[in-house]
Parts: sequence; C-alpha cells; structure tokens
Amino acid sequence: MINYHEPLFRPPSEAHSLIIQATLGCAWNKCAFCEMYSSKKFQARKEEDIFADIESMSPYSNQYRKVFLADGNAMVLSFDKLSRILDQLNATFPRLTRVSAYAISKDIEAKTDTELRTLAEKGLKLLYVGIESGDDELLKAIDKGENFESTSHALQRARKAGIKLSVMILNGLGGKNFSQQHAINSAKIVNKIQPEFLSTLVLSYPYGEDHFIKKFNGEFIPLNTIELIAEMKVFIENLELTQSIFRSDHASNYLILRGNFPRDKQEMLNRINSVLDDPENAQLRLEWMRGL
Repeated sequence: MINYHEPLFRPPSEAHSLIIQATLGCAWNKCAFCEMYSSKKFQARKEEDIFADIESMSPYSNQYRKVFLADGNAMVLSFDKLSRILDQLNATFPRLTRVSAYAISKDIEAKTDTELRTLAEKGLKLLYVGIESGDDELLKAIDKGENFESTSHALQRARKAGIKLSVMILNGLGGKNFSQQHAINSAKIVNKIQPEFLSTLVLSYPYGEDHFIKKFNGEFIPLNTIELIAEMKVFIENLELTQSIFRSDHASNYLILRGNFPRDKQEMLNRINSVLDDPENAQLRLEWMRGL
C-alpha cells in the first residue's frame, strides 16, 4: 500500500482515482491566495519510489481506470520521466483509460508539441489548471508568475495536442478594486482557450484575511456575498464558449451553478438575477444554506 506524504490534495472529480505522488509540493508555491503546499518543500520524487508505489497497487490492477498524478504540478517533470511513468502505469493497470495531473502554464511550455502529443497518446488525457484570473494586473498582484498571453498560449497548445483541460477561475480574487476587470478578462481568457471543463471557486482565507492582504501586492477590499455573485454575473455574461461543462458547486461557493455552455448560459444568469433582484433576503438565505 502507499504511504502518502501529507497533505494530499486532489480535484473533486478524481474521488475514485488512484493517486500517485510523482512530486511533493508545488514548484511555484508563491501565489498569494494559496496555502495548499505551504508546509512542503518542493521536490521531484525518485523514479524508483514512484514505481514502487505503482507496484504496490498491482494486486488491484483491474480496479483502477483512472490515475491522478499529485502533488501541485506533476506536469513539471521532464518529458522523459513523465513518459516512463505513463508506460509503467499502462503496464500495471490494463483497464487504465485516463491519467491526469495539476499543471501550470510553465510546465506545458517546457514541452514541445511532439512531446505533448506523445504524453496524450500514452494516456495523459486531462490537466487541471488554476488560471485564477485573466487580468494581468491582478495576476501580478497575487504573484501568479503567469499572464494572459503565457497562459492562453500554453493551454491552447495542450488542447491542440489532444489533452483536455479543466480550468478554474477564483471569484473575488481581486476584491472590489479589481472586480470588473477580473470578471471581464477572465471570461476573455477562457473564451480564447475553450476548455472542456470550467469551474469557479470563491477566494478563501485559510490563515485569515490579514495574512492574505499582506501577500497581496496592492489594496485589497473583500467582496461581500452579493458582490461576489454580481462579479459572477459579469463573468458568465462575457463567456462565449462552444462546448464546455461548467461547475460552481464547491463548498466555497455561495450560489450553486451547474450547466453546459452555451446551452445553459441564460438559465444560470436567470438564477443569478433572482438573487441580485432581492439582495437583502437573498444574502440571508445564501449564508444560511452555506452554513448547512
């Protein structure tokens, strides 16, 4: 059995996947809003240790069809190492249909088009990417290490290579000062990428609001519940997606939204408007629901 290096994180959709830690921590680990791997120093695990974890699960080889490569951005590994890991997974799990991982744009840009296609052919079918925002000014304020162009270019290359994308935008990330531009430019970058899956989370403060403000490069004024939902309205209004599955149903979200673009766009906007048209009663109801 596998002895994981805690803390261990995975996307909600990987609940039934086998998790293999190819790396520990996050190679960037500077984003102002993120504390997921603050207790870990990044390192790439030795290949023999990764293979030992895979081998330990071989008695259950027919049970697993999906594998998630942890931690924060396993895609940072070299093409050669990732290729060998995928080969080992395919050899061990005969029913394997998908391997996925977290990634940042730099990880993708470090691979050639041919390398990306080869990884996809070997089973790397899905990458989870926290875009956070499409606004360059805000991305600089949170020390994301990426911008609109670097992110959109890298993710379009991944899609062209046959790798599906699940991208995330962080509602409320810039507070009141950035809200409008954050919403509009986030929609613009998502429109350019056209990901298969899109989700939103709400900015949270695991170590307190003051801790986040100290790391934020600028003035930060948090949004209240209704302002967060108003920001979501602007974001969704500006989305022009041809075929994307949308989820805004994480525990951090006040208003649960689910649908497919473009089919359900207006229905989601109607749901948002029903809240914004009666903000006083809606805020009480939403906060009560979130506390359940």
